[in-house]
Amino acid sequence: MFRWYQRAQVCYVYLSDVSSSVLEGDSPTSLRRKPAIRKSKWFTRGWTLQELIALARVEFFSKEWNSLGDKQSVLLTLHERTGIAVRALEGSPMTIFTIEERMLWAKGRETTREEDAAYSLLDIFDIYMPLIYSKR
Repeated sequence: MFRWYQRAQVCYVYLSDVSSSVLEGDSPTSLRRKPAIRKSKWFTRGWTLQELIALARVEFFSKEWNSLGDKQSVLLTLHERTGIAVRALEGSPMTIFTIEERMLWAKGRETTREEDAAYSLLDIFDIYMPLIYSKR
């Protein structure tokens, strides 16, 4: 998936649990956008790690499909929320980060299938193996 994401032009992230109505009010939108994005459950997904690291262009949308910004405009918020190094979010090769750093990025992530917890980390550690899903 990581290599597939790297070849993609853009990823549109629909944050179904973030309402753009929380952005209304007297404060500048950019200041209120960051806390709203930070609370999204999307950040706990296993595959989110690859989506944030592999893709150069990521655009975020609220549940009303209003723009919440792109990867560059919320870069520090992404770093603060996920613990992923800014250089990794900017596209630096994974080999410059220690195994411990990369494992910390994966900590606390949830996947629907047990095997996805491992599969979502393969390219982060430059490991290739065929994916074999069990039937349930």
